[in-house]
Amino acid sequence: MASTQEKATPCCIPKAKDDINKKTSSSSSSTEVFQNWSLAVGSESDPPENPIPKTASMATLIRPVEPISDPPATKTTTTKGISIMTRAQTSHPLDPLSAAEISVAVATVRAAGATPEVRDSMRFVEAVLVEPHKHVVALADAYFFPPFQPSLLPRTKGGPVIPSKLPPRQARLVVYNKRSNETSVWIVELSEVHAATRGGHHRGKVISSKVVPNVQPPMDAMEYAECEAVVKDFPPFREAMKKRGIEDMDLVMVDPWCMGYHSNADAPSRRLAKPLIFCRTESDCPMENGYARPVEGIHVLVDMQNMVVIEFEDRKLVPLPPADPLRNYTAGETRGGVDRSDVKPLQIIQPEGPSFRVNGNFIEWQKWNFRIGFTPREGLVIYSIAYVDGNRGRRPVAHRLSFVEMVVPYGDPNDPHYRKNAFDAGEDGLGKNAHSLRKGCDCLGYIKYFDAHFTNFTGGVETIENCVCLHEEDHGILWKHQDWRTGLAEVRRSRRLTVSFICTVANYEYGFFWHFYQDGKIEAEVKITGILSLGALQPGETRKYGTTIAPGLYAPVHQHFFVARMDMAVDCKPGEAFNQVVEVNLKVEEPGKGNVHNNAFYAEEELLRSELQAMRDCNPLTARHWIDWAANRFQTGTWFKLFATGWL
Repeated sequence: MASTQEKATPCCIPKAKDDINKKTSSSSSSTEVFQNWSLAVGSESDPPENPIPKTASMATLIRPVEPISDPPATKTTTTKGISIMTRAQTSHPLDPLSAAEISVAVATVRAAGATPEVRDSMRFVEAVLVEPHKHVVALADAYFFPPFQPSLLPRTKGGPVIPSKLPPRQARLVVYNKRSNETSVWIVELSEVHAATRGGHHRGKVISSKVVPNVQPPMDAMEYAECEAVVKDFPPFREAMKKRGIEDMDLVMVDPWCMGYHSNADAPSRRLAKPLIFCRTESDCPMENGYARPVEGIHVLVDMQNMVVIEFEDRKLVPLPPADPLRNYTAGETRGGVDRSDVKPLQIIQPEGPSFRVNGNFIEWQKWNFRIGFTPREGLVIYSIAYVDGNRGRRPVAHRLSFVEMVVPYGDPNDPHYRKNAFDAGEDGLGKNAHSLRKGCDCLGYIKYFDAHFTNFTGGVETIENCVCLHEEDHGILWKHQDWRTGLAEVRRSRRLTVSFICTVANYEYGFFWHFYQDGKIEAEVKITGILSLGALQPGETRKYGTTIAPGLYAPVHQHFFVARMDMAVDCKPGEAFNQVVEVNLKVEEPGKGNVHNNAFYAEEELLRSELQAMRDCNPLTARHWIDWAANRFQTGTWFKLFATGWL
């Protein structure tokens, strides 16, 4: 993810300015405190007279010191016995892996292959940052990177002991061996110096590697393309399509879906896919909606390891749904229809630029501050969320927020729809399927874009430019009151900061949005668009388990469940565990002495003490919601509302 080049540009309006680099410059003079540390490598200093033993605990490594203001002008100065260096750390511990770091990690793993055959059969499914311990993050935020607040560290006895550099960053790689059908997980230590600065010859260090039995890693776009080609070249498949009037294989779309696990035959000892088949009407129309013409009745099973069709059966001849140009993606007049022409232009302009500030991946806006991350599986990750609350200072809210999985079960028991039970994050990767937002007006106003870097299946590095969008939005009324006596009214408009990305998984588009509000609220939103996964019908046929949407075409009933991972840290420092989840329900008071008018009701709180106990359902009848309660050692508390009834 880009962290040094600002890409803030207005979208869909004439540029008022060339960019906002001057307002959101990411270059900063981070201060580095010089003191040897057992975890630091390549230190440029001589060891101190009393070095810290290798067995020292984190508490002995992190001690409070006086805040460090501006960096010194000279190379090295001394303040209160602490040596300070001007050279900045290159990457924050939570920054996503750079393209150079991914290249180093892949080269390191490939070089560790025992034989040329092993190295050639390596397929790189994922390369992500190994997220460091929260103490390391706090140390970085205290002395090396914004917000430069030593108060983030827990108070300990003794004098200040600050490392000269942070621990080396590490990468976690998921590697699939195409020859042996094995999946392995590798941990690689990366040097602070990027490969490009050493002529590309630098390698990392393998910390560990482990084969994980009885699993299959996510499928890759390269596998999808190869699977489609194999199926379209399979003679029995071509014959089955010829029966349906299709001889041009360029019209055919083959979408591989993971098998799921319905019996031992589907066990992960084999890498299997069961494709869904669709067919377009024109080979030279790239904007045609091929998903509107599903091909029913053909059973195909593909061995994705060896790329061969291992099962095929033409079970039932179902006519293709009739062609209809109105179902295509293009503008209305090109499809025989008419687009709306009565919408006047609406321009979103910010003549003085945006109100947010960006320093690398660190964002500040309206008392909020946080870091942006990105992974191939989850996509957008928000780290180190905090709120600056007047004289109470920077108050932590959450360590990490993301969507870690989504599952889409289909309720039609007919073949092939009963097998459609997609885990889009685990099987495909939300991040790897993200869009470059420069291709359309997904965001309006002044935009700050972030790039994302991934490894492809063969170990190369791919970059999605403008992958994450950061921008401000007007959000209606925040507060209003009118005095009925005087007729005077006051109103405050609401502004929110939105961080988002959009991905495509086969037919569906998913937009993931994290909104930050001026009243201290954080809101997660998922927008679903794109195309339905459809089925074909015989003439006159209807389906109980779906909705007929056009002649010969129906949409099977299905659901979308989104799984959010929220590592809350309300008013907590690293190592503290004061947060508790409390369920709140509306209770009606029983009639009696305390309720003589029979009108009493109140909010009842219940502490959920375990994950098992916290497996709860929404209940709109009691306005059920959950709060994160931060009860600290002084018996005071702060709560943060997690989500209200009906949020999921």
